[in-house]
Amino acid sequence: MAPVMFATLVVFLLLGYPVAFALAANGLLFALIGIDLGMFQENFLQALPERIYGTMNNDVLLAIPFFTFMGLILERSGMAEDLLDTIGQLFGPVRGGLAYAVIFVGALLAATTGVVAASVISMGLISLPIMLRYGYDRRLASGVIAASGTLAQIIPPSLVLIVLADQLGRSVGDMYEGAFIPGLVLASLYAGYVFIITVIAPSRAPGLPPEAQTLRDADGKTRRFSLLVVALLSWALSYAYMKLFTKVTAGSDFVVLTMSLMVGVSFAIALVNKFLKLNLLSRMTEQVIFVMVPPLALIFLVLGTIFIGVATPTEGGAMGAAGAILLAWGKKRMNFELLRQATESTAKLSAFVLFILVGARVFSLTFYGVNGHLWVEHLLVGLPGGATGFLIVVNVMVFLLAFFLDFFELAFIIVPLLGPAAEKLGIDLIWFGVILGVNMQTSFMHPPFGFALFFLRSVAPKNPYKDKITGKMMEPVTTGQIYWGAVPFVVIQCIMVALVVLFPSMVMHYKASAVQLDQKAIDKQFDSIQVPGLGGPGGFDFNAPPSIGAPPKP
Repeated sequence: MAPVMFATLVVFLLLGYPVAFALAANGLLFALIGIDLGMFQENFLQALPERIYGTMNNDVLLAIPFFTFMGLILERSGMAEDLLDTIGQLFGPVRGGLAYAVIFVGALLAATTGVVAASVISMGLISLPIMLRYGYDRRLASGVIAASGTLAQIIPPSLVLIVLADQLGRSVGDMYEGAFIPGLVLASLYAGYVFIITVIAPSRAPGLPPEAQTLRDADGKTRRFSLLVVALLSWALSYAYMKLFTKVTAGSDFVVLTMSLMVGVSFAIALVNKFLKLNLLSRMTEQVIFVMVPPLALIFLVLGTIFIGVATPTEGGAMGAAGAILLAWGKKRMNFELLRQATESTAKLSAFVLFILVGARVFSLTFYGVNGHLWVEHLLVGLPGGATGFLIVVNVMVFLLAFFLDFFELAFIIVPLLGPAAEKLGIDLIWFGVILGVNMQTSFMHPPFGFALFFLRSVAPKNPYKDKITGKMMEPVTTGQIYWGAVPFVVIQCIMVALVVLFPSMVMHYKASAVQLDQKAIDKQFDSIQVPGLGGPGGFDFNAPPSIGAPPKP
């Protein structure tokens, strides 16, 4: 019955029924069929209310509305616009500079918002017209924007990582820490592709002309060198302080705290230079620091506290939501309408996730009742090649399913079936979760169903338009150009999946920060335990031989 049940679910989804209702209806339908055929015990259904209540009572999933709300507030506060404008000026003269700026800002937005739609729409509205204005190839421009927006799915605080951790029964903090390096490596691969394009075909990604570089000093120079000086000085002071005045010497705690100090020191240097009018820093350096510090401070407030163990992901999300409100208020863009829109969108997404999860609980109850989990486990564990064969088959399967299913649907339907088989094969589930996370990221980029492509299509020009700055008539961006632009980045994401499989240390470093228990010390403590009142003056001796029925000692 299990294979028929799974095949019926696929048919329901392909027919276009809502996922949550397709899951729940399929589960209840096959429960009734199984009871009638004697293949499903009806008392299993008594566990259904408890499973649904357990879903609603899950503290880990509380992080989803917090991080969603944080991302929506930041997206509407203008932070993306300021970042893209400033970083675009910083990288502007370099060939492909605007593309590098989009990738850099995409990674920053991913580490602050965690919402793909917010990142893609923001960068599409702001950077796409600028890239088209200065002669960027339409396929490259649209591909870079869509791919950079999907970094929000693998760089913490990603919503999909929260769901994966919950479905695999692992810590969200460990999943975040394990996914951080692969996320940065993926962003670097995107930048490497842009560099190759600028070498092979420079005309597809030209640098900004001098008249477009507005962040100049009074004498017309940009003096980017002063930014490097501030960065090196801040690093040296922060590193020295951590080594001389703290007991933290290595690990993620050391990195997070050092980088937090660097942000604070550089901000202090820029403030002193501005208010005392020392003129030691260029205009561009000041602008970059003042624009970069707020999102970086929020990143260290949220991810830093999670990584060093001060806060849980749910608590980190709550702090991030409060910090996003403060940043929007500081930019004088916080109002009731912004708050209402963000709250309403957060409620819709949270309800969407909860309904899918409830439907998945109903489906999985019946699926487990007909021993479907054992069927899937035997099918996957028995694959030739052991763990390697399992990883190859699973990744190919997830890649193909991502053409038709959203990442939430994959996480709630497929991952609970794959996790037990992976654990039985001795695969670390955090590593497995990160592999799946990178793979499911392709679901946003697959032509023709990728959601990131739909988001970009909604804001890209569909008709010829007149550029506001140059006054020239510009050609529209076609849907075919968006799709073809996404293909190289889907290939890069597949390469990234292979790299995570081949180099597990990119993820497994999360174990270095785990609490190490000294088993000998624990055994020694248990040996010294004495129960008062049972025996001599010290208590009962657990190591003494039994003396049941023996006469009392005189």
